[in-house]
Amino acid sequence: MSGQTQRALVTGSTSGIGLSIARRFARMGFDVAVNSHENEPEANTALREISEGADGQVRYFRADLADPAQSFGLVEQVIAAFGGLDILVNNAGVQKVAPVESLPAADWDRILAISLDSSFHTIRAAIPGMVARGWGRIINIASAHGLRASPFKSAYVATKHGIIGLTKTVALEVAERGVTVNAICPGYVWTPLVAQQVADQAKVHGISEDAVIRDIILAPQPTRQFVQPEEIAEMAAYLCGPLARSITGTAISIDGGWTAK
Repeated sequence: MSGQTQRALVTGSTSGIGLSIARRFARMGFDVAVNSHENEPEANTALREISEGADGQVRYFRADLADPAQSFGLVEQVIAAFGGLDILVNNAGVQKVAPVESLPAADWDRILAISLDSSFHTIRAAIPGMVARGWGRIINIASAHGLRASPFKSAYVATKHGIIGLTKTVALEVAERGVTVNAICPGYVWTPLVAQQVADQAKVHGISEDAVIRDIILAPQPTRQFVQPEEIAEMAAYLCGPLARSITGTAISIDGGWTAK
């Protein structure tokens, strides 16, 4: 899309993968809507980091994505503030590690609401404007767990499989409208979410956190290295470019070879 500043919303963008994507977009000159459930003063550190070197606007939009109305309303607020929305990155997610029989129903509901349902609501709010302009990019951050399963992660694995299905379906619906829809499937990225998984897995298995990293977390990843958030951000940046117009309905793995097995 040439001749106009692109306007992007990245959900869950005050830490980890979302922060890296928002920072990369800001350096590309995009207007960037940063989102989290935190109050704005709590997000100030991330906002300063994203704003450093930014050429476009960087604005914060607070929303609890467990609430369908707030998920839909978030997109409406961004459109009102920026005059439109060209790029939507659904990144927000939460995790809980527990055997399925011990997973509280409230945790299941919250994980699905934030990690899957919110993407449906933001997409349905963003699509009309993108279709009307004949251009748009939707990127859903899934996971290697959208393609493979692991024990003790029933809700997370279910949502990530669902995200890939949602991605493919919406991509087909808008394929002739200039809008692409893709999922990025990272392996283990060292983020606050993964750090919490390490702690949870250590409790579940009764072993040290170092043993969790070596023998559980990185065991399926042949490179035995954590993926860096910047790698995900570079793929997101490419998908927003003109040479990615034929990439749609795909689940792109950045997983150190995990799903090659």
